[in-house]
Amino acid sequence: MTVPTLSAPLQAAPPGPRFTPRATTVLYAVLLALALLMPLQNAIYLVFLMKILCFALFACAFNLLLGYAGLLSFGHAAFFGSAAYATAHVCKALGYGPATGILIGVAVSTAIGFVIGCIAIRRQGIYFAMVTLALAQLLYFVAIQIPLTGGEDGIQNVPRGVLFGLVDLSNDTAMYYVVLAVFVGGFALVNRTIHSPFGAVLQAIRENEPRAVSLGYDVNRFKLLVFVLSAALSGLAGSTKAVVFQLASLADVHWHGSGEVVLMTLLGGVGTVLGPVVGATVVVVLQTLLASAGSWATVVVGLVFMTCVLLFRRGLVGELAPLFRRKARPRR
Repeated sequence: MTVPTLSAPLQAAPPGPRFTPRATTVLYAVLLALALLMPLQNAIYLVFLMKILCFALFACAFNLLLGYAGLLSFGHAAFFGSAAYATAHVCKALGYGPATGILIGVAVSTAIGFVIGCIAIRRQGIYFAMVTLALAQLLYFVAIQIPLTGGEDGIQNVPRGVLFGLVDLSNDTAMYYVVLAVFVGGFALVNRTIHSPFGAVLQAIRENEPRAVSLGYDVNRFKLLVFVLSAALSGLAGSTKAVVFQLASLADVHWHGSGEVVLMTLLGGVGTVLGPVVGATVVVVLQTLLASAGSWATVVVGLVFMTCVLLFRRGLVGELAPLFRRKARPRR
């Protein structure tokens, strides 16, 4: 008996519109050009842009899990924060360079993602989400107790160092381009995964898991693979953030971080490629503008989120993109 292949109905596109490859390539090229030119604008704070890129990568990693595999994780801050702590410790306490620190941070988040994934994929729906939240909170309390993390003070004054012995990351412009390269690499990996046969199987599992099982796919294996990949990319974002801000703190592993990445993804558009980037940008900009408002900042961000959920059911990108597509469609 031959193993059945993925049939055409299971190759459904993710929620939201699809553009031609040429239009997509042009859009990405324009966005990349704008990002490369940002340091020339003296009015823009580069550390602020680097924060957006770090959280945009974090949101893209989460969207890969939720938007394309249909798995809602409430504990993704565990991977973001564990990688940040590992990178900070390796760079400061052990004296390694930023490249080694980031690689070790990604390895730690990948290992933790594998352990949590093996446990969580045994459940579905809200039970899956609750398992990830419980295990992430366990990691949070571990971070409070062990001396390696610095407790409530975190790991401060992490040296940026020199990348590959050539690039001095103490210079914000050099640091920005390194962060941009990391983001572009992570985003390209997510985009390639989505448009690969592996991504098609993930979407099949999201749309109709029993049917995917009936076609002969090992659903749990695919779930574990995408969970570990999402954890690794989240760790890459956390490690990069630790180098940029020279800090790893409890805020990185707190459940608020998991809630924020869910907010970013929903705000931009679940299952859209650029949605998490837009959502992360909106949230970071609002948090920065409202920093002086204290606890009211959370209220304002919540109101913005409620408004967008009511008016943009598929997120900002999910709702606005069809308008541009209709305008670009030639008239007959």
